[in-house]
Amino acid sequence: MTKTITRADIADSLYNELGFSHVESLKLVDSILQVMVDTLTAGEELKVSGFASFIPHKKKSRVGRNPRTGEQHMITPRTVLSFKASHLLKKALLGK
Repeated sequence: MTKTITRADIADSLYNELGFSHVESLKLVDSILQVMVDTLTAGEELKVSGFASFIPHKKKSRVGRNPRTGEQHMITPRTVLSFKASHLLKKALLGK
């Protein structure tokens, strides 16, 4: 079963657990996410201690091919993001 957690869900948790207002909670969530986006778009690694690391990798342009037709085309350079779970997150997922 898949559950999507939204910004509003996180803000509601802050509201319920810490007593922030709904508006303050949503501003806090948006602020944290914006810091994360700004860090990653600057090409820097983002580490959330005890949770995970997000690492941007620059990919060069290269020749790719359509598997159906075999036709070759250039794949443009881009930045991809890798996610590496911390050992604490891995332990929690394993139920230890």
